[in-house]
This record gives sequence, C-alpha cells and structure tokens, in this order.
Amino acid sequence: MTPHRTPVLLRDAELAAAFDRAASGYDRLIALNPGYHGHLRRSARRLGLPAHGAGLRLLDLGCGTGASTAALLRAAPEAEIVAVDASVGMLERATAKRWPSRVRFVHTPAERLSATWGAGSFDAVFAAYLFRNVTDPDALLGTVRALLVPHGRLVVHDYLLSGNPLHRAMWTAVCRAIVQPAGTLTGDRALYRHLRRSVEEFDTADAFRERMRRAGFDQVRVVPMPGWQTGVVHTVVGGAATGVPGHRTTW
Repeated sequence: MTPHRTPVLLRDAELAAAFDRAASGYDRLIALNPGYHGHLRRSARRLGLPAHGAGLRLLDLGCGTGASTAALLRAAPEAEIVAVDASVGMLERATAKRWPSRVRFVHTPAERLSATWGAGSFDAVFAAYLFRNVTDPDALLGTVRALLVPHGRLVVHDYLLSGNPLHRAMWTAVCRAIVQPAGTLTGDRALYRHLRRSVEEFDTADAFRERMRRAGFDQVRVVPMPGWQTGVVHTVVGGAATGVPGHRTTW
C-alpha cells in the first residue's frame, strides 16, 4: 500500500485549513522576516492614493492576520477598508487587534467576492501573497477588475521571482535554511513546504505582469523591493482598463 502523503501544493479548503492551524504562530514567524512589514507598506504606497484615501473604498484581498491591512491603513488612513480572507483562524487574529471603525473584516474566499460585492464597488485593491495560492488566478483577476471602478488600481505584492537563476537559488536556500525550519513555530510544516513550491512553480514577475494585461489591466508595471529580497519580492501595479473613451479618474 502506498503511504498517504500530504500534497506539497495546497488549494482552497486545504489551504484555508492550513492557515487556520498556523494562525496562532503566524505573527511571530513574520516578525523574523527582516523588512516584511516595511515592504508591505512600500507596496501599499505604490497604489498612489490621493488625499490619504479620503472618500475611497479599498479592498484588502487575502488580509491574513492584518499585516497587509495595517500597511494599507498607513497608506490611506482616511479610506474605508474592507479586508477579506478565507481562513477563520487568521481573521480571528486580525480582529483581535485594534482598528478604527472604518476598517472591517469579512470571512470569504477570494473566489466568492462577486457574490457579495457588485461591479465598481472598490476604488483600489491591495492583494499580498495571494494569487499564487488560488486555483484559477486568471478568473480571480477578472473578478477583481470587475469589482474596481474604471481605472481603479490593483497592487499585487508577492514573492514573484525575477527569472534570474541566482534569485531562484537564493529563494530555495532561504526556504531550506530559515522558512521551513521556522515554520515549526506555527505547528504546520506543510504550509511552509507549500510556500516554497508555490513560489517556484508560479509566474515570474514579468509573467504575472503579462497575466494582468491579458485580464484587462493597463499601464501594468513591475517594481522591485530593496535589500536582500531584490529579485524575490516585487510589486505589480496596474489599472482597470475601460472602454469608455476619455474617461479618467482624478488620481
């Protein structure tokens, strides 16, 4: 009989359950990552939101324990922020923290967003560490584009490798030496095996830029991070294209 093996790549309910199990130690783990919070804040600023976000509704897609929500709130302290995640455990950690009343958390898988919000519901979307974890990233990009106002902005922050073999080798070495051993803090090693492979098997930064273009985003650009994560972590920024001639947002 072939022994049962936990699949390396987790999806949908399996992945949400893994995050549930990891939630209690997740904040301790990311605290060990130099630059983790600073890089999220840098990507959130790259949305380029005007007037501290006053009058805007923003979606934090895949908010986890709220690190990306905090980054978005820092970039747009006067915006309304809706933060969603598929993991109940991660959301419990997020909601236990103190937030202003204009921030609210919603339990829903990213793939079911359109069941709750209609077209043009959000002025901007911030998605950190998400798209490589969903079954159909193209379908989700289409959903996000529909949820945005015309020319609304999407910022994706993730481990998207540059395509340079040296950066790939560095990612593998860091996972083997640091990330996977540290993952024992969370009590779910499978999640951090998944992390390593999900990055290695997903798009490069340039390939994800093209994926966004195919999904109907325009003016898409890739911006690297500084420090040791150069070539490993990128921001991909784009706008929701529209067929309305001459339509432009004021920002």
